[in-house]
Amino acid sequence: MIWIALAVVVSVGAGLFAERSRPEAATNASRRALSLLLYVFFPPIVFVNLAETDFGFGMGAGLVAGLVAVVLVGLIGWFAASRLLGLSSPETGSVITCSVIPNTSYLGYPVVLALMGGEELSRAVAYDVVVGGVGLTLLGFGAGAAFGDRAGSGFGERLRSFFLKNPLLIAAILGLLTPGDLLPDVLVEVSWVLVTLSLPIGFFAVGAVIGGEQRAGTIARLPGFSPAVGLVTLIRLVLAPGLLLLLTLPIADVPPSFYVLAAMPAGISSLVIAHAYGLDLRIAAEAVAWTTGIVLVFGLLFVILG
Repeated sequence: MIWIALAVVVSVGAGLFAERSRPEAATNASRRALSLLLYVFFPPIVFVNLAETDFGFGMGAGLVAGLVAVVLVGLIGWFAASRLLGLSSPETGSVITCSVIPNTSYLGYPVVLALMGGEELSRAVAYDVVVGGVGLTLLGFGAGAAFGDRAGSGFGERLRSFFLKNPLLIAAILGLLTPGDLLPDVLVEVSWVLVTLSLPIGFFAVGAVIGGEQRAGTIARLPGFSPAVGLVTLIRLVLAPGLLLLLTLPIADVPPSFYVLAAMPAGISSLVIAHAYGLDLRIAAEAVAWTTGIVLVFGLLFVILG
């Protein structure tokens, strides 16, 4: 857990330093990093892990509850952002995307492994593939296509944008259709290497985006905690795991890792989608930074005091 926290801090710091030293180069590097994650890293990660996952009946009820919870989270995020806070379409899209996409992979996996061990990690993978996959490939990209400035002007254009700018949906479909026995074991190891590399690359982009907004004067020197970011924090860290707990109260033997992953911070994929579709990148970056910092602090306190 300590090494994870250090990797996040160093990567964000590197992005901030690069943006202040060479702003134009850092901006270009952060955009290339986000595109690299979307089009190169994430598709094979999704494909391989879906193909290798064995979906047994035992975890079915918990997975169904997780799917219901993530849909409710998206609807609540949309209503609160657009109706209660009166945010614009790109801002609302960022709130929805950050709310439905937890960082279940390159932060959630290490946290589960550190706190619960390898046996529980295998159950966490199933949750991430099913619930996290729906939140990312359908709800997250769907919010980008529906609310983004670069998604097209009409329903037809936005629908085409949802598919054409959504390589993870294609990878997920292929992964579900591909028997895991056909894949060599080395591909699984490669996918985990990509997951590990995604952490510093993604958080470097977070630092560069925040640095650029600071230089432009749109946010303060420290990441701002606007009402939109506060809404994401409340939904992502309190409401999401709370809904899952409420829905699974009548169900026995729900893996505890499900609740841990449900309480993960906003995923870096939110930045990828915001960049690709023209959502509010500032809200996405600040929400990722704040929710990640809160989870890391509480995680470190749990390890130290426990």
